[in-house]
Amino acid sequence: MRRLYHQPLSPFCRKIRLVLAEKKIEVELVEERPWERRMDFLRMNPAGQVPVLRIDDLVLADSTAIFEYLEETHPEPPLLPKSPALRAEARRLAAWFDDKFHNEVTANLLYERVNKKLAKSGYPESERIKAGTRNIKYHLDYIGWLMDHRRWLAGDMLTIADFAAAAHLSCLDYVSDVDWARNAGVHEWYAKIKSRPAFRSILADLVPGFTPPQHYADLDF
Repeated sequence: MRRLYHQPLSPFCRKIRLVLAEKKIEVELVEERPWERRMDFLRMNPAGQVPVLRIDDLVLADSTAIFEYLEETHPEPPLLPKSPALRAEARRLAAWFDDKFHNEVTANLLYERVNKKLAKSGYPESERIKAGTRNIKYHLDYIGWLMDHRRWLAGDMLTIADFAAAAHLSCLDYVSDVDWARNAGVHEWYAKIKSRPAFRSILADLVPGFTPPQHYADLDF
C-alpha cells in the first residue's frame, strides 16, 4: 500500500507526484490540509508538512528525502545522471527551486493569494505580492539562460531539477502568475515537460474557489 499525503497546489507535493508518475509507481493520493494540524498526520510527520509518503509501515517525509528514496529503490527511469558532477548539478538546481525560488517567488505569490484564503489565515500582503512579481522575472530569465545552453535544465537528460522547477511553475500558472511570453526558451521547455504523461493528473487538479486560466491544461498553449 502506497499513500501520498499531499496538497494539490503544493509544489513539493507536485514534484513527488511527477517523480512517482514518471517512474510508473502507483500511489493513492490523500489530500491533507496541513494548517488543520490533524493529530494522525502529525504522528506521521511532526513537522506538519506535506508531502508524506507512506509505504506499508514505512513513513517518509520531506520531498528531497522522498525523491532520494524513490530514486534508489526505483532507479528506472533515472532522474539523476550517472556522472557525479552532473548529479551534483541536478541536485543544485532542484534545491535552487525548492529553496531560493520558493522563498522569493512561490511564498510571495501562491501562498499569499491561495494558501491564506484556504487556511483562512488573513489577507494577502501587497508588498509580498509585488516582491514575488518582481522576483519571478529574474528566475524566468535564469531558466531561459539555462535552456540556451542545455537540452534540459541540468544537462542533456530530464532530471529532478526539471520536475522541481515545473512543479513550482505549474502551481503559479494555476493562478496566472507566469508570463510565458517573457522568454521563448522557457515556454518551449515547459511545453515539452507539460506534455509528458506524468503531468496529466496534475493538470486535472482543481482547487475550490480558484479557477485556472484556459491555457493551464492546454498542451499547445
